[in-house]
Order: sequence, then structure tokens, then C-alpha cells
Amino acid sequence: METELPRMLRDRESVAPQDRFVFHSSRMRMKHVTPEQLKAMNAQTERAALELADARPDVVATACLVAIMAQGPGHHCTAEDEITAALRSEGAQAPVISSAGALLDGVKALGASRVAIITPYMKPLTRLVADYIEDTGIEVVDALSLEVPDNLAVARLDPADLRDHWRRVDLGRADALVLSACVQMPSLASIQAVEDAAGLPVLSAATATAYRILTELGLPPHVPGAGSLLRDPSGA
Repeated sequence: METELPRMLRDRESVAPQDRFVFHSSRMRMKHVTPEQLKAMNAQTERAALELADARPDVVATACLVAIMAQGPGHHCTAEDEITAALRSEGAQAPVISSAGALLDGVKALGASRVAIITPYMKPLTRLVADYIEDTGIEVVDALSLEVPDNLAVARLDPADLRDHWRRVDLGRADALVLSACVQMPSLASIQAVEDAAGLPVLSAATATAYRILTELGLPPHVPGAGSLLRDPSGA
């Protein structure tokens, strides 16, 4: 959320310099990606939202994806509503999106109904993510868990490794590949390369969140070199 999203917005400025972005963030603490710490992290939502309300943002996006999806089907709607209520209590009118909801919207925007996913999570958490996605009518045809429980270690994973990891995923029935179902796991540097090699649309929780941010701002959802979801529809 604090690395790839600002990078994509800066990249967009290179092709649309009339649109400028300022990025503010508030952290909800978590060290290990376990169900207990994910639940504790979610309990910090209101505090973080109130801090951001003071900046009067034009849009608010929340992560992490698994913290929301681990709470059961449809929880991204609940989380977005809670943040909206906190913002409104301070007079902030920004629309609210979540990386969890954004990923679902991104898959649908690509016209995909079957996806394969790569996650940094332990297998039980990956199963929860797959179940959450499937509850919306999107089939998860295969999933690869990298099984990294430490949240800082997830952030330090080399995105170049995904150029090999994706080959371990069965894409035979997939319409799209989610290269990183986690905003914390970096993948932006490999999105376009894997899409070109795999021959099907490739997205991530981060690129989907960027898509929703730009859409909510009423701007063309275009970021160069970030895969089909963020491709310039004009072909420029």
C-alpha cells in the first residue's frame, strides 16, 4: 500500500502530468500473518480512519486483503462501511475502497470468471482467500501458497521470483492470473513480464486497488506497464 500504489500513481503522472497525487497513510499494526493478529489488526480500523480523515483525502483505500477475507464472505463491504462511518463522523466525504473488494472488481473488469492465485500466506489462509473469492462466483482453479508467515519477510520477497513461481500454477482453465493476492507482497515489477509470458491477463491486489482508486477519482484507470487491467484503452 505504501510502495507499489504510490509508484503506480507516479508512473501514471509520466503519461498524464495534469493529474497529480498526494499520498497519506495510517498503519494498523501486525507482525505475523495469523488469524489472531489479523483480527487484532482489524480492531484498529476506526483509529486509522479517523487519522486519515484529518487530511481530507479524495479517496481512502484499505488493506490488507487477507485481514478482511479471513473474516468471512462479504466482509469487505462491512469494513468499507465502518471506515466510511468513521470518516463521516469527522466530516470527511471520501469514498472508501478495500483491496479485497478491489481485487474482485478487477477480476470482473477483465471479464474473467476463473482465476489462479499466488499468495504469500500459509495454506489455511490461502484457502480462506480462495473460498472468499469463490463465494462471489469467481472460480479459483489453482492456488500457490509461498507460506511466509512473517509480515516483514513478505514485504521483502523479491518480485522477480514471481517470474518463476507462476510456472508452478496450473493455468489451463484460468481466464486471469492474480500474481499477488496480497498488497504486502511486491509484484509490480513482474506483472507485465508474466502477462506477456503467460498470454493471459495478470493482476494483483495492488494493481486492482490502483484501478479502483483511479475509477473513484473519475480518472482513466491507466498505468503504463502494469498489465491489462490498467492498460490505456486507446492503445497509446
